[in-house]
Amino acid sequence: MRGVAAIFEELDAPLSVDEIEIDEPRSREVRVRIVASGVCHTDALAVHGDMPFPPPGVLGHEGAGIVEAVGEGVEHFAPGMKVVVGWPFCGLCRNCLDGEPRYCLQLGPLVTRGGREDGSTALRRTDGSPLHSHFFGQSSFATHAIVDPKALVVVPDDVPVEMLGPLACGIGTGAGAVLNALRPSLGSSLVVYGTGAVGLSAVMAAACTGATRIVAVDLHDHRLRLAEELGATDAVNARSTNPVEAVLEICDGPADFALDCTGDPNVLRQAADSVGMRGTAALIGGAPAGAEFTLEHMTTLWGKRVVGILGGERRSEALIGSLIELNRQGRFPYDRLVTEFALDQVNDAFAASHSGDVIKPVLRMP
Repeated sequence: MRGVAAIFEELDAPLSVDEIEIDEPRSREVRVRIVASGVCHTDALAVHGDMPFPPPGVLGHEGAGIVEAVGEGVEHFAPGMKVVVGWPFCGLCRNCLDGEPRYCLQLGPLVTRGGREDGSTALRRTDGSPLHSHFFGQSSFATHAIVDPKALVVVPDDVPVEMLGPLACGIGTGAGAVLNALRPSLGSSLVVYGTGAVGLSAVMAAACTGATRIVAVDLHDHRLRLAEELGATDAVNARSTNPVEAVLEICDGPADFALDCTGDPNVLRQAADSVGMRGTAALIGGAPAGAEFTLEHMTTLWGKRVVGILGGERRSEALIGSLIELNRQGRFPYDRLVTEFALDQVNDAFAASHSGDVIKPVLRMP
């Protein structure tokens, strides 16, 4: 069938929007009509070659929409269901079986190899030439995506599906890091470095816990004001203030938790320096390929933990379902982060995200 997609033609080049051909779903595949897809920093990493997805192809990994067709052997899904497309996973490795599919041992090829396991792709140009597909198992910068049903999360019929795609990655990453991985206890302190979509989601999630000091750090005053509206108790502009010194003063000593949501090694060092003995510094933001960081040995040796947290951890169903319900209750207003763009404005959406003018761009499909 024919659809429309934003095509990643070559490294460091604008995406083009054109008609494409989409496969019918094969055995154990589902075709989803994408209603909207979030634009994530990880998509930009791929455009710049810092994530090895091969052009030409279709990016996008925060898709949400309606099940349109199911292949042979697919159970529990039927046309008309509203779904969020989560990350792919094999379901068979030790991490998947332990309930941690974000750390699937096959994750690397599943998200970047550019097609199915047999090497085929689900997308083509109208002249028949292939386009790489299955970015993060979906390639959702298109009107349709062919996906593994294991990655799908069914959502309630009365929820606006166009707002839900970022729950699978950017928003879910920040919230899940706090709620699934760090789990701050009553009276604890938490610092969020970088108040984009991931960081603000971490702030909102922390406000749902017993943490009594939630510090937001950024370079943009308008983002810091939003962080305070969403639950931050304190805000620090790192452009004019030494953030580590500010954190130590606000928290009356080192913080219990600090999250780097920027992917900048220099900011990660600040996050690590903001926690002390038995404190935890978490890497959440995606950095360019080959990025390295350094830590001071002695202060790290004294019980400091530095951990990587991928995609919010645990299973998508529980996290996405809980965030939707918290939003219903007014406790996790993720919709305040979203700015919509038409698919043919995809390059404007990337630019607005990069400049900081927009927190979470979401592409609406034609």
